[in-house]
Amino acid sequence: MDGKKCSFCGNPIEPGTGKMFVRSDGSVHFFCSSKCESNMTLGRTARKLKWTKRAKAGKVEKEKPKSAEKSS
Repeated sequence: MDGKKCSFCGNPIEPGTGKMFVRSDGSVHFFCSSKCESNMTLGRTARKLKWTKRAKAGKVEKEKPKSAEKSS
């Protein structure tokens, strides 16, 4: 696999798929779907959307310390 991840949701992108977007300042963004591309251009934050991998990863990190405190 190419090792590229979607710049918005964090899902891996298979070779031959996806879209690369280069801004005028030179920053490069990779998107796995038009859904991710449109959400990025609308200015939405991936951490606030439940369906993204980044939101799920942040939620797990937040829950771990709470459960550790309860068991102590």
